[in-house]
Amino acid sequence: MVNLRKLLEKINTQEPLQGDLRFDEPMAFHTTFKVGGPADVWVRPEGPGFPRYVALLLKIAHEAGVPVFILGGGANLVVSDRGIRGIVLDTTGWSGWQIDETSVLFYAGTEVDQAAEVCAKHERESLAFLAGMPGSIGGAIWMNARCYNRSISDVLMETWILNEAFQEELVPFQPEAFDYKVSPFQKRNVLILGGRFKTSYKDKHALLAEMQTYRKDREAKGHYTLPSAGSAFKNNHAFGKPTGKIIDELGLRGFSIGGAKVADWHGNIIVNTGTATARDIYLLTEEIKKQVQDRVGYRLECEILFVGEWDQELKIT
Repeated sequence: MVNLRKLLEKINTQEPLQGDLRFDEPMAFHTTFKVGGPADVWVRPEGPGFPRYVALLLKIAHEAGVPVFILGGGANLVVSDRGIRGIVLDTTGWSGWQIDETSVLFYAGTEVDQAAEVCAKHERESLAFLAGMPGSIGGAIWMNARCYNRSISDVLMETWILNEAFQEELVPFQPEAFDYKVSPFQKRNVLILGGRFKTSYKDKHALLAEMQTYRKDREAKGHYTLPSAGSAFKNNHAFGKPTGKIIDELGLRGFSIGGAKVADWHGNIIVNTGTATARDIYLLTEEIKKQVQDRVGYRLECEILFVGEWDQELKIT
């Protein structure tokens, strides 16, 4: 077993860390579901040296065979009760933006709601549809976040990454590489550093009013009532109706396992009622998938990512 303290000392000798580093950090502190056991190491670099530090960390960890999990805003994520082995690299310390006449570059750790606010402040139509959504820009690009009939891929111009060789690279947007909740980065072992988005002029007050509409809609749907990840399952348009409606029609609203529960107000939201474990949430998603498959014939796909060290019998893939 690699000595993580020595490995981190080696990194720090070459590129001193600006930011936070903790051992055995509970991941429940860093996810919207508020569940998850400890990470062996949690590190949150910040400042202008972020790209250099993370490039070195990823390279040295790779050479040592130490796994590194990239964490953004912790939305759409359930970390196992046993936690995560290796290093969790938290990107939320890498936030900020650069605006020119036709576009805006957001660093990966920027909160998506903040990004929408920045665009509105500068009277730029681009990311208003993300208002009120949890998570980071990096995570939104990685999953090609979609809401209110718009996707990140509708406005993305290029993605700034650390590639497989730990070198900075700009990846031009290619529409054929994106699909519903799919981006090319899901199949590559890279770190998203940021994204550049096209913008157009729109009145600030009109943008703020639009964003407020989205936030109120999320609030009305109960996205903020209890810890959750928003939509638990993808909406497959081939099913002919929203996933939440399918689950509702099967009478599964309010169905619970342990402290995890299908929200009383929406079939496609799973909530932590206060005592949920990661195992509870996983078992509940599997039971919903089984019932929809058995009773309706549809195969649901989770939006939630289950990561970390799980009990072997759960067969997390």
